[in-house]
Amino acid sequence: MASSSSRDELKAKLNLETSRIHWHELQTYFARGQVVRVAPELDLLAVAAELAADNKPRFEQWLQEGQVGEVASATAQAWYDRNAELWAVVVAPWVLVQDRSGHVLH
Repeated sequence: MASSSSRDELKAKLNLETSRIHWHELQTYFARGQVVRVAPELDLLAVAAELAADNKPRFEQWLQEGQVGEVASATAQAWYDRNAELWAVVVAPWVLVQDRSGHVLH
């Protein structure tokens, strides 16, 4: 398990690589099954750091709780229809996306 300082360094690096992107630009990755949806109540950087650290137990918990997972067809279609702007970060080969449009930021 990574130390908290190395985990913080990883989150800082991921933060620099996080940006907003429109769903239309992610279609190739979606078609390849490489897009991972992250619920808006989770910290996108924390999820990305856990994925990069290969923390399987934590990821399995999020999967079981429905907070992380594949993008459902209905969600993908809704995002496509409005060309949703999402927050995204790459943890190769995955692209983690988060729709914060209906979520109040602190």
